[in-house]
Amino acid sequence: MKSKLFASIGAWWLFVCQVFRKPERFGIYWRQFVKEADKLILSSILLVGVVSLFIGGVLVIQTASNLENPFIDKMYVGYMVRESLILEFCSTMIALILAGKMGSNIASELGSMRITEQIDAMDMMGVNSAAFLVQPKVIAAVVLSPFLMLLSLALGILGGFLVVYMTEIIPLASYIEGLKFCYNGFYVFYSCFKISLFCFLISSISAFKGYYATGGSQGVGYNSTRAIIVTSILILLSDLIVTQVMLY
Repeated sequence: MKSKLFASIGAWWLFVCQVFRKPERFGIYWRQFVKEADKLILSSILLVGVVSLFIGGVLVIQTASNLENPFIDKMYVGYMVRESLILEFCSTMIALILAGKMGSNIASELGSMRITEQIDAMDMMGVNSAAFLVQPKVIAAVVLSPFLMLLSLALGILGGFLVVYMTEIIPLASYIEGLKFCYNGFYVFYSCFKISLFCFLISSISAFKGYYATGGSQGVGYNSTRAIIVTSILILLSDLIVTQVMLY
């Protein structure tokens, strides 16, 4: 079991080294980067936006219902919603959502190319297929994922604002005051760093699983599922490690 685990880690690391070799023609890679940015990041905006909007509203309702003590200032509802969104939801929870959407997309695409021998054809032509197919995906996911985090944060706060405005569960002025209370800009950087790290794991591991897929269409499905499971576990593990290192 241990030898198999270390062999998989070693194979993944060699794959990553192959992916990040110097590109032969930067122009082609740039066009691929733009395509992958649209396919992996821009196509995720609607999903991330809808989830964030509703989660922001739910957080307001849950927090307000647990702070019914008249001696506790209602301002803390906005403060706790903001901190919950920044510290955990907009990075870790969004990354887990992307692990399903982005991970399955990458693994199934590369897996299909492997079993139809398209990757073999590229290798025979002397093209570094791993770099050409995977490098733009990884870079697009890592570089642009913080924008998804910031969008999620903005829409989560907006969702909370709409719930407060429509239900008057707490005074609107108190919610806005709580959003501004004890703001720490480092937490935003911390959350952006986390989602970039998580998206690196999602894109590289999913690509690794798809790139070496075997067993026809059934094997592609199996490797896509394995990629989602592995990346989800690693997201939670790395979340624990990064939080310990950066916040304590």
